Amino acid sequence: MSKITTANLLELSVSERIQLVEDLWDSVVAVPESVQLTKAQKQELDRRLDAYHQNPDAGSPWELVRERIRNRA
Repeated sequence: MSKITTANLLELSVSERIQLVEDLWDSVVAVPESVQLTKAQKQELDRRLDAYHQNPDAGSPWELVRERIRNRA
């Protein structure tokens, strides 16, 4: 396997880089216990979860957000 460098990654198209980031993120969230959050991060997540519970229709589903991001590229 060849060494992956920043230069190699920047040769990818924007859509390929976005897909790579999504794939990497999916690999991280597959093991949530390995992600350590600070107290401030936990508080922010709680704040956002409370906001969601108060108005669950205020945001956009992930599928729509991802599609908007991909269409910008």
